[in-house]
Amino acid sequence: MQTNFTKKQQEDPEIKNTEDILRKCVHCGMCNATCPTFQVLGDELDGPRGRIYLIKDMIENNKAPTEKVVKHIDRCLSCYACMTTCPSGVNYMHIIDHGRNHIERNYKRPFLDRFLRNMLSYVLPRPNIFLLLGWLTKITKPLSFFMPGKIKNMVALMPTNFPKAQHKAKNIFKPEGKTVARVILLTGCVQKVISPQINDSTINILNRHGVEVHVSQEVSCCGSLNHHLGKEKLAHNSFIQNINAWTKISEKNPIDAIIVNTSGCGTTLKDYGFIFKNHLDTNLRKKAKQVSELAKDVTEYLGKNIKLNFIENKKQYKIAYHSACSMQHGQNVHQQPIDLLKKSGNTILEIPDGHLCCGSAGTYNLLQEKMASELLKRKVENIDKIKPDFISAGNIGCITQIATGSSIPIVHTIELLDWFTGGIKPKQINTE
Repeated sequence: MQTNFTKKQQEDPEIKNTEDILRKCVHCGMCNATCPTFQVLGDELDGPRGRIYLIKDMIENNKAPTEKVVKHIDRCLSCYACMTTCPSGVNYMHIIDHGRNHIERNYKRPFLDRFLRNMLSYVLPRPNIFLLLGWLTKITKPLSFFMPGKIKNMVALMPTNFPKAQHKAKNIFKPEGKTVARVILLTGCVQKVISPQINDSTINILNRHGVEVHVSQEVSCCGSLNHHLGKEKLAHNSFIQNINAWTKISEKNPIDAIIVNTSGCGTTLKDYGFIFKNHLDTNLRKKAKQVSELAKDVTEYLGKNIKLNFIENKKQYKIAYHSACSMQHGQNVHQQPIDLLKKSGNTILEIPDGHLCCGSAGTYNLLQEKMASELLKRKVENIDKIKPDFISAGNIGCITQIATGSSIPIVHTIELLDWFTGGIKPKQINTE
């Protein structure tokens, strides 16, 4: 793609990087073939190629975003299926991030839109505030029919039951026997409130196989939520806090990996090095790069580094594996969890059109409920075609989204791997 950025513009590292990416694009349109929003709407501006043109035009010409441009950029799921498809290696992830930052800096949204986005930005990264809001939602749900559409949708999606964690918050979880490795675990924000058993299973399976698990109480949110809302400063504050907290741990003890069991968070952690590659603080640049290199999805780490001790199944199950977009497209981690699940002796089924998003995408199903509902409908129809006993997924957002549209139990992959290696059976699974 031809670009016309001025020399002055090219002095800005963010613009220079975007120009380098744009020049790789050859307009082939193969990205549209796997873009969920283009598949549903058939609008060129709701596909990656169209959005690239919109972002290029805004940034190259230093234009303030229009309502139309914002609508099409907001509809992007950041599923990154286009990156898997692109034959030219266009890093759409960094282009869409730049576009969102530009919109946040230069566009004043309508009041309700601003309010909802600011509320999500404040509440979701703070587990205690989220829990309080959950209890308030339980009281107000019967009155939700009085509420505006988007707020009503948020209330409907808000969980009202909050299970207790098996493990109390502490800094180190040690295995009973010999320690073969040491890792840091990102326990997350929303996940540890609505599904603490995911972190419990992660700690249990790691400890059972000789891995010492470190948790920093200074770390809550990975920063993804604000990052994808275009709230660059808030996101970077979280990034820096996390980088410093994890570096403090790794300086005391050699760390083999930073384990992530929420794939959306993992994609962002692996991008810390890029985000800070031009930062004036050279020490921060170095630490960010180290964090990105250490970040591993839990199945990615187990598949490469640990020989799991599977127990013999009394019964074999048909398990549908939902490959979260942030995992298969954002991190190129797709086969590893499938291979681990196959070692359990069960039948693992891949979902038809599994490259397409379920519609969760962080805050997407809260802000773009119509598109999210359509994508969920299509995902559930494809799951129903293969008639599984239950569904496995590696992202809490996908699990929550799919559970609202399907009666088939869905659990985190690590819960299943924990169960199949001697842990407890997930409560959601009621098959004998």
